[in-house]
Amino acid sequence: MTSASKPALIEREVFTWEDFGASSRELAKQIADSGWIPDVIIAVARGGLIPAGAISYALGTKVCGSLNVEFYSDIAETLPEPVVLPPLLDTSALRDKKVLVADDVADSGKTLELTVAILRDTGAEVRTACLYAKPTTVFEPDYVLRHTSKWIAFPWSSKKPVTGRYGE
Repeated sequence: MTSASKPALIEREVFTWEDFGASSRELAKQIADSGWIPDVIIAVARGGLIPAGAISYALGTKVCGSLNVEFYSDIAETLPEPVVLPPLLDTSALRDKKVLVADDVADSGKTLELTVAILRDTGAEVRTACLYAKPTTVFEPDYVLRHTSKWIAFPWSSKKPVTGRYGE
């Protein structure tokens, strides 16, 4: 989709820092209540970095990492497929570990699908947690707080960077 053909108005759901505080603990409680406590939490960078940190504190899981996966290039614009970017995650210590993959939203689900495939290849038991899932996802997270078809305006990504760049 080119910028000239972008829809003029995209319906949004606003998710505030206040929402995040309560929601991240609620999602962690959902995970704990399932009886499955991860040994390691892996954030899908960048959207999953903040949720992963909050969930790790709420669950008492100290071992964390991240995997850099790019899929969205702008609002409602994606690459053809998600791409893993360097630096790469050292997966050598994940065999036989319970690994929770955390992200902000399962939109298409392709990023989660790729991330889970990479981590399962290490011999880890992998589950996923997202604040939101959309009806368009091809990969339903194991733990999800809310479902929506709207574009979510997260407090950590809803404003332009102060540098004016978008993470080239």
